[in-house]
Amino acid sequence: MKLQRIPALLLAATLSAQAAPPQKAELPRYPAPKNLDFSQVAGSLHTITVNGQSVPYRAFEHIVYVMKPADTRYQIMNVYIPEAYFQGGSINGFTKDTAPIFFPNNVGGYMPGEAGQPETDSRGSGKPNAIAVALSQGYVVASPGARGRTEANGRAPAAIVDLKAAVRYLKANDAKMAGDARKIISNGTSAGGALSALLGTSGNAREYAPYLRALGAANATDDIFAVSAYCPITNLEHADAAYEWEFNGVHDYEKMDITMLDYKVERKLVKGTLDAAEQRVSDELKAQFPAYINSLGLKNARGEALMLNDDGSGSFRDYVASYIAAAAEAELNKNQIPGALGVLIPDPNPERVAAFAEENPWLAIDGNFAGNYVKKVDFAAYAKAIGRQKVPPAFDALDLSSGENQLFGDANQDTRHFTAYSAANSAIKGAGSAGRVAVKKMNPLSYISEKTVPQHWRIRVGTKDRDTSHAIAAILAAKLQNSGKDVDLAMPWGVPHSGDYDLDELFNWMDGVVKGK
Repeated sequence: MKLQRIPALLLAATLSAQAAPPQKAELPRYPAPKNLDFSQVAGSLHTITVNGQSVPYRAFEHIVYVMKPADTRYQIMNVYIPEAYFQGGSINGFTKDTAPIFFPNNVGGYMPGEAGQPETDSRGSGKPNAIAVALSQGYVVASPGARGRTEANGRAPAAIVDLKAAVRYLKANDAKMAGDARKIISNGTSAGGALSALLGTSGNAREYAPYLRALGAANATDDIFAVSAYCPITNLEHADAAYEWEFNGVHDYEKMDITMLDYKVERKLVKGTLDAAEQRVSDELKAQFPAYINSLGLKNARGEALMLNDDGSGSFRDYVASYIAAAAEAELNKNQIPGALGVLIPDPNPERVAAFAEENPWLAIDGNFAGNYVKKVDFAAYAKAIGRQKVPPAFDALDLSSGENQLFGDANQDTRHFTAYSAANSAIKGAGSAGRVAVKKMNPLSYISEKTVPQHWRIRVGTKDRDTSHAIAAILAAKLQNSGKDVDLAMPWGVPHSGDYDLDELFNWMDGVVKGK
């Protein structure tokens, strides 16, 4: 493996020169490449401080990863390589030949996603972002941009095609750059989490080949090693029914209104109450969900069937609730003190435990000398407590107003339906439908049986996430587990719709799967 020499004039002293540019009305467009040869890409030297540690790295930015790009504002990739690998060194047990490649996307709301950069004040948090942490841990980072629904050329399946093309670029250049392209680990949040999961399950799937050829993607494979997905907005054709299964009976809502202003995402909450017609839609969609769950043949870790009764109760609901209960228990017992002989002593502040129980009356809590335990989760009361965010249908809006409707638009119609229910009950005369083939290409469950599905998966969705049903992540996890995959699913306590909030845990998991621990 050869490492690219960098012209001296392109070297920089610190990351400060790489600060994110101010929001613009128009992003720069880059020329189409003459080739897809990484050895021809110039880089620059930078330093970033992560947890008090100075991390030198080389940046190779704005790499157009296809020969015939449709939109070079987004079809670019930033590659970052720890400087130690250019000096024959190692980090975290990795060398230039063995370092895994961290592959985070920045897609949200299925809108266009820009290639990411290392940051020390991620979203005003004062903390380094995932790219910066990855570099400090010895990972090579390749952050791809991807087209999105707000652009005419960014409708489904454009975003996943772009991510696949970026993976192919890395694999085609494996001998010319640091990092092991056999160990690419994807990461994303929300729609980006969905795309991370889809990238994992659909490796080398034939359906995407014509799109990749049209873009002039590198002649390589696009399967990956492992997947990290935060709160994935996926399984869209069943997400409406799943949402009403969880939130049916909750009539008040706080709807998130998302718009793009000068390429900056603007969000605001709009409060309201479901009217009689919307409540009827909720009832009808909820009624569809048990049959769907029962058709999947899902099983838990003990091999027991996960099913639903007609009223929405059953072992699958208990399965989802078990992850919420586990998060509550972890929170309840986080202050336990190690005692003699390895025995944990309960929280010395019983008032805190009592307050927790009072704040969460939908939990039945039992305690003894060994700790506190959640005996039961009142699922309906839990849904009411976290609150409804979306009006039914949550994703395939009857008036074609959702972002997902635009995702499935085409050259003739900006927005289209993608479920049979919404197409049959549309409020828009002459509304079109995307059809099964288009929808299939955006659902990771469509490809789980493929041999290229990665073995290792980490899925996170917070207990306070209201953007989609918790059932969606649970279905994905169970389906993967049932196919023999190693799946780490958790629903962290009190976490809303978000990602990259537990980077220490994420990279510990990544190290474990890469090193075979």
